[in-house]
Amino acid sequence: MKGLLRSLTKLGGFKRYSVLSSDQLRIKGVKDVIAVASGKGGVGKSTTAVNLAVALANKFQLKVGLLDADVYGPSIPTMMKIHQKPEVTKDMKMVPIQNYGVKCMSIGFLVDKDAPIVWRGPMVMSALQKMTREVDWGNLDILVVDMPPGTGDAQLTMSQRLQLSGALIVSTPQDVALIDARRGVNMFSKVRVPRLLLQILGLVENMSCFKCPHCGKPSFIFGEGGTRKTADEMGLQIVGEIPIEVEVRKGSDEGIPIVISAPESQVSKAYSEVAQNVVTRLDQLAKE
Repeated sequence: MKGLLRSLTKLGGFKRYSVLSSDQLRIKGVKDVIAVASGKGGVGKSTTAVNLAVALANKFQLKVGLLDADVYGPSIPTMMKIHQKPEVTKDMKMVPIQNYGVKCMSIGFLVDKDAPIVWRGPMVMSALQKMTREVDWGNLDILVVDMPPGTGDAQLTMSQRLQLSGALIVSTPQDVALIDARRGVNMFSKVRVPRLLLQILGLVENMSCFKCPHCGKPSFIFGEGGTRKTADEMGLQIVGEIPIEVEVRKGSDEGIPIVISAPESQVSKAYSEVAQNVVTRLDQLAKE
């Protein structure tokens, strides 16, 4: 394990990758790879990725992996309640740690909890390469990738080095967040990957409204209708609208996803709808 960590932190020259074939882009044993992305941080991307992965594994009985590609701010260890280091196989591949039926990998498993990640670009690229290609994922139906926020080098590398089956863009309804969500969509439209025009699975509107626990009346704290308008203008689908609930925050902090702690809640049903739409869309893409 120490050898792997040392190799991650070894600064090397940054080389431009050549164009890879579809077979070279695939991860052995993984059928579909889904990127959960956002144009900016703080919109609930990681929470969406976690609950989507757990819903796919538990409600749809799929073999699911969850890759935390947010190297500078890994939150999957906390959200999935995993605080141990992965084992390493004889051929020096890391074994993902499983919880709630999902196989997980994160740079947070390899560093101390409060340690800052002060790596330069080449080191981040090396870490992402190892967490995708040098992990013994086994056979997976879907690998959910919690992408870093924004549209920088790490996001472009992940988009260009993996055979993505689709991408979900997470945003809150206000205009400031939707401006960055558009940038996230446009990033995927510029990277050179196969089946490009079919890749955006849709937008997820997070924090769509807050329902008062006393009177049940919805309050649209971050605005109303903005995500749907953006989706219509860009020719995309809305695959889910996730309301605000205290239990979502509580579950994330305690490491118990709300689809596990409160499966009959409105939020859990909304995440299950996102999972259903993802499965349906992947089936459509496979036929096309």
